[in-house]
Amino acid sequence: MQAAQIIRWSVGLFGLLALLAAPAAAVTVTGLYSVEVPVAGSQPADLAQGYADGLSRVFVRVSGSREVLDNEGVRALLDDAESLLQSYQFLRSDRNQHRLRMSFGAVGVNRALASVDAPVWGANRPLTLAWIAVEDGGRRALVHADGQDSSGNDEWRRIIQDAAVDRGLPVSLPPADYSQDRELLSDIWGQFTSSVRRASAELEHDLVSLVRVRRSGSQWRAGWVFDGMGLDSAEQSVTADTREELASRLIGRWAEMFADRYAVAGSDLDEAPRVDIVVHGVTSLTDYARVSDALESLSPVTEAGATQARQDQLKLRVVFSGEMEQLKQYIALDARLVPLSDAEVSRMPAGDDNDGSERSAEQPVLPAPDGGIALAEDNAETASTSANPLFVYQPLLVDKEESEQAFESLYQVLHYRWQPASIIDPENGG
Repeated sequence: MQAAQIIRWSVGLFGLLALLAAPAAAVTVTGLYSVEVPVAGSQPADLAQGYADGLSRVFVRVSGSREVLDNEGVRALLDDAESLLQSYQFLRSDRNQHRLRMSFGAVGVNRALASVDAPVWGANRPLTLAWIAVEDGGRRALVHADGQDSSGNDEWRRIIQDAAVDRGLPVSLPPADYSQDRELLSDIWGQFTSSVRRASAELEHDLVSLVRVRRSGSQWRAGWVFDGMGLDSAEQSVTADTREELASRLIGRWAEMFADRYAVAGSDLDEAPRVDIVVHGVTSLTDYARVSDALESLSPVTEAGATQARQDQLKLRVVFSGEMEQLKQYIALDARLVPLSDAEVSRMPAGDDNDGSERSAEQPVLPAPDGGIALAEDNAETASTSANPLFVYQPLLVDKEESEQAFESLYQVLHYRWQPASIIDPENGG
């Protein structure tokens, strides 16, 4: 596995805190359209049910609300889920706990949602820094991002992570260093935002949430307040019978709030998809012209226009046909456009437009050579133990004034380095 892939896997869902040097203004969720579900077997009927189950989860992530599943016409879309499928992988289990891992086309899913008058929430999403204090058995503890302890942190962290993956919501937790600060823990419990705001100053986030969790009779209760982004600071709460259901309702409420703010109405969805591409290393007017020509010459591209030039970076808005993955494959044919690794993107200073456009999986999904679907069997017991190894998010560092625009963009920003010296002369061999 390449070094950049190892970095992506070590980061996982809550690893942004370790990668970035300054607070982020947004993150790009690169696995919104990828999902893993349990299936009864590998027979056609079992797979068809798996496709429908997976697509229903993707619909909830991308629309921001579970209510989308009640829209007229959604049932027909789920029955034809295979038509939106780009790739899948069957994970076989000796204990009959088979799973199906799959990826759907972003453009196809977005258009399907628009066809049933559902909103579409893009891949660039705010990062919520969650300070969660849990009171259980008369003891309070902070849920943090790393390490195990006797407070049950590992279980709560996993539950929050699973809920965040399920809804496609970027959520980070503070490092374990803060778990011993009893005064800070008291302020979180008391929902005193000023001291928690100071503690959050060096941690990546767009929004801070102070959450207190405790048992209330036979139920669990979570109450929270927000700090930042001009949101209502009054306490809100949810209750549930189990920890898992509590986390699901908590994260679900947050996802619905953001979707209400940033999702695009289906009727406003552009007929042709468009994506921002940032090309680094553009140092002259000649480079400018050649980059534009290179993108405009690609078969899927119908229009490519520069929208911003900053230092050695050229940002272009590209209108294309087909799916995003097909566009990436065409760009890969031009050796002058080198995709930036996640590590390179992460090291960029704040104020540049960044994202983690690379996607990686330890058990790779296999697209067929003709762009169709290929079945790959693997062992579910030896597959990655990540809640969803296809779901990662990486930094999208933009200026403050660009944040709102970034959140309203449907597709992730792609980053490349212009490297004209990599052109090979077929006559001279170099």
